[in-house]
Amino acid sequence: MDIRNIAIIAHVDHGKTTLVDQLLKQSGSFRDNQHVAERAMDSNDLERERGITILAKCTSVVWKDTRINIIDTPGHADFGGEVERILSMVDGAVVLVDSAEGALPQTKFVVGKALARGLRPIVVVNKIDRGDARPDEVHNEIFDLFAALGANDEQLDFPMLYASGRQGWADLEIDGPRKDLSPLFDLILRHVPAPKVNKDAPFAMVATILENDNFLGRVLTGRVEQGSAKMNMPVHVLRPDGSVVETGRLTKLLSFRGLDRVPVEEVEAGDIVAVAGLSEATIPETIAALEVKEPLASTPVDPPTLSMTFRLNDGPLGGREGKKVTSRQIRDRLFKETEGNIAIRVSESPESEAFEVAGRGELQLGVLIEQMRREGFFELTIGRPRVLFRTNEETGEREEPFEEVLIDVDEPYSGVVVEKMALRKGLMQDMQPSGGGKVRLTFQIPSRGLIGYHGEFLTDTRGSGIMNRLFSGYQPYVGPIAGRRNGSLISSEDGATTQYSLFSLQDRGTLFVDAGEKVYVGMIIGEHSRENDLEVNPIREKKLTNIRAAGKDEALLLIPPRKMNLEQAIAYIEDDELVEVTPSAVRIRKRYLDPHERKKRERSGTVD
Repeated sequence: MDIRNIAIIAHVDHGKTTLVDQLLKQSGSFRDNQHVAERAMDSNDLERERGITILAKCTSVVWKDTRINIIDTPGHADFGGEVERILSMVDGAVVLVDSAEGALPQTKFVVGKALARGLRPIVVVNKIDRGDARPDEVHNEIFDLFAALGANDEQLDFPMLYASGRQGWADLEIDGPRKDLSPLFDLILRHVPAPKVNKDAPFAMVATILENDNFLGRVLTGRVEQGSAKMNMPVHVLRPDGSVVETGRLTKLLSFRGLDRVPVEEVEAGDIVAVAGLSEATIPETIAALEVKEPLASTPVDPPTLSMTFRLNDGPLGGREGKKVTSRQIRDRLFKETEGNIAIRVSESPESEAFEVAGRGELQLGVLIEQMRREGFFELTIGRPRVLFRTNEETGEREEPFEEVLIDVDEPYSGVVVEKMALRKGLMQDMQPSGGGKVRLTFQIPSRGLIGYHGEFLTDTRGSGIMNRLFSGYQPYVGPIAGRRNGSLISSEDGATTQYSLFSLQDRGTLFVDAGEKVYVGMIIGEHSRENDLEVNPIREKKLTNIRAAGKDEALLLIPPRKMNLEQAIAYIEDDELVEVTPSAVRIRKRYLDPHERKKRERSGTVD
């Protein structure tokens, strides 16, 4: 059977996974009476809750006697490592672009990677049924983007379809019959070349996706680059430097059929398959027949730009909810993550019982923390995100990561956004109307300036602003950037908060806790209305007497507290603060709980 390998790439929320749902349905991958969940490829609980794709996944359909292997990729820039590594498995890409939003930053990132690999993309203008669709302008934007990214003449001559992934149709013309997705299937068969592989050479493939299965153990997915493999075939695993990791047998060969992985007896060059039976192989090592002595080339991944410190939870409430609370268990889990996620790096921290975890952004590391607290009942304390600086070897200058930020905001709020971005060393590149009373602003800004800004941005724009960001490279260090302006309300006592005490503290600032919650000395219970930190007693009770009072406690009405999720808490904290994460709670605390220790550190000018 002929094979085509394609990836579907786009900015977050432009409809990749919804389109894959329709491709599976219309190719006959499901029975007529089979119940299939919406966004079937987003099988992970976190993906379903957040409505985004986090992990790249493979599926397969058959169209006119040709097997089309489709890889659904994440759309968020923080998970760009997933996209970079899977592009080595495909020979074509479907670039999905929203008909109203146009080419956004993540589109630029993934298209740049695809063009650099020589892929000739197919462009699909999706959501053409939107009331604010502007397909002609979007077509011009995409052409300009391809040209700016250095596309060759073949790549600039891209075919384009107009589609609605939710309604399940695609057409070559805007006013086409709008029946089904057969024009897209046929275009893939015509435009995407078959894999260029050597079927006569000994078996070899590069591991690109790693999963752990309760029954099969480590399952490695990749494209067979040469030769063929059979069940129980002896193989060895080669590192990129040519050294041997291990020798074993392929106890299971799995081929993709719709949403399922089906055991097969033999796999051939060009197909995307999953193999099991190896205990140490990881990404991006080469799995090959014993006669192969040289590893296959693997795609390098862009380095991390952000780092956080993962520490043991040593707070007064530590160890009460989690089951995995030792530094050894945390260390094992973090290093296990690096095997399957090559965009994350873990190293020992100078602090005791702590580890430095580097990644692409706050969201990527936040997802890792959320997975750990759910799957293994871990308890952690997380430090403030820090950007990773580097020294330019030619000039000797200190450099820091910069990001390109694209903001769509209502015109009345554009002024405050420009002002706040300027305070954070952001330089405005472009400003133009985007229709519907909105303005599109483009900035170049240090990554440091964006840490903790998103919540403030939503407040400033009354929740109507949309911010998209993309790592654009390293530039010279721009100097200090002002952080959070308000201080913290810090608990001075251990115990449970009382309504009586919190009512009197409301005038001091915004509270993060409700009545009846457990607090401890050094825990941050709110944001002070002024710049300095303030120690308060949130557990104080009303003094009782034998005199009956006219007033009642029911009259003490509390303003609903500001509850932060994990990402919001991580973005909020300063250098001398930590986020305490347990299976059921997210708390914010000072690094040093003892107030005397904090004052001593302030006088000496040291935080760590």
